Amino acid sequence: MRHHDTEPATHRDLREPAADPVSAQAAEPRTAAEPRAAAEPRTAAEPRAAAEPRTAAEPRTSAELLSETELAARLRAAGCVFAEDEARLLRLTARGPAELERMTGRRAAGEPLEHVLGWAGFDGLRIAVDPGVFVPRRRTEFLVRAALEAVPDTAAPVVLDLCCGTGAVGAAVVTRLGGDVRLHAADLDPAAVRCARRNLHPLGGRVYEGDLFAALPAALRGTVHLLTANVPYVPTDDIPLLPSEARDHEPRTALDGGPDGLALLRRVAAEAYDWLAPGGTLLTETGSHQSGAAAGILREAGLTVRVASDPELPATVVTATRR
Repeated sequence: MRHHDTEPATHRDLREPAADPVSAQAAEPRTAAEPRAAAEPRTAAEPRAAAEPRTAAEPRTSAELLSETELAARLRAAGCVFAEDEARLLRLTARGPAELERMTGRRAAGEPLEHVLGWAGFDGLRIAVDPGVFVPRRRTEFLVRAALEAVPDTAAPVVLDLCCGTGAVGAAVVTRLGGDVRLHAADLDPAAVRCARRNLHPLGGRVYEGDLFAALPAALRGTVHLLTANVPYVPTDDIPLLPSEARDHEPRTALDGGPDGLALLRRVAAEAYDWLAPGGTLLTETGSHQSGAAAGILREAGLTVRVASDPELPATVVTATRR
């Protein structure tokens, strides 16, 4: 699959090779720290597309923004299937004609739209995403829904977002829970940690850099009520089959799950019981064909396991609880 065979701005999924596209949403997401509200109007200073196209004799000035129609034509010529949606997002994000031109060139060259925009829409939030950082996928919103169902009825629950990437899962869970939540997150990738801090610090979250549980303060051991671990689960031999947007622009450490795609999950499962509070729950996303093996790994770790799927996204989540 080529870069232009995928959806724009988090309405696509690159984690597995054969993901089906989902229609793009029209509403612009809010930031992780911004309350839910109607989409913001453009400022008075923001240019609008011309009502009528230019004639061939009218040269474009450096102060003009390309219209959405013109942008879409360029993007479509570069192979972008969702050219109209992408053109709208580029025009809304660019701070002027020169920046719009640069952004359009980057997208036409195959860079993920989210990296070009600097943000990704996820569960109604605008999540900061820098170039080279794993882009949160729409299917992972199912992990958020499953996590919310697993939150225990306790005051100030402790939420840990392991392998957090941009922190999208933690941000969505805490935003939906509201109230007094103690949020912690960790990732091995320094670039991802920088993004996660931008997304989670406004929500009161603490982000650590390091390898899985080794990154965390010892005081968290045995206190975690909700542990989301969206570990990489693509088998190593399948990495070349991924769309170029993922293969060429996202860190391999965020994609490669080892020979069977479950190497990182085994490492998480080996320590999860000791970090979970009694009654605490671990949730992880996996491929549908891997769910049985993933469930077996977590059962061997002493956890009570169930598997849930959403065929429309499609998405599969394994939930494992310490009894």
